[in-house]
Amino acid sequence: MRLILLGPPGAGKGTQAQFLIEKFGIPQLSTGDMLRAAIAAQTALGLEVKDIIARGDLVPDEVVVGIISDRLDEADCSNGFILDGFPRTTAQAEALEELLKDKGIALDAVVEMQADADTLVGRILARAAESGGAREDDNEEVLRNRLDVYQELTAPLVDFYSKKGLVKTVDGMAGIEEVTTSILAALAA
Repeated sequence: MRLILLGPPGAGKGTQAQFLIEKFGIPQLSTGDMLRAAIAAQTALGLEVKDIIARGDLVPDEVVVGIISDRLDEADCSNGFILDGFPRTTAQAEALEELLKDKGIALDAVVEMQADADTLVGRILARAAESGGAREDDNEEVLRNRLDVYQELTAPLVDFYSKKGLVKTVDGMAGIEEVTTSILAALAA
């Protein structure tokens, strides 16, 4: 199963990815996690992207595409993967399409998790409070910027992938188990 999870920040993509990992036995490729790990390890890449992420802006496409390309070559991706946080723009989707074509890989589905922006801000601020502000980008100003960036740059991917017949839309505002059930039903359809 080769999936992309789409949805605004805080929609629950990471949570749902964990259920899908268990269900299908495939890895989650979270560009956000990969970039945060690079920052924590203070790699050259991590130092390069730290300020970009702290502002809530997007990391340059060539950096993210390179990370994804390398990750797809690892053995645990041979039976599939879940892309979470990538692609975020039409240009990235086109680059991913070329990358997958070059590797002889086809996507099975794009799961769109729809969610209300104001509710998401509340969710993320609650997450920040629970974690003691572990993520630098979990504050309302940066969050609102991330939501605006999502609407402007990432939301158009729903149309991009709909034209390819890949989009499965679920209500990301439902309870966790209900969202999981909806995703599994959509993938089975």
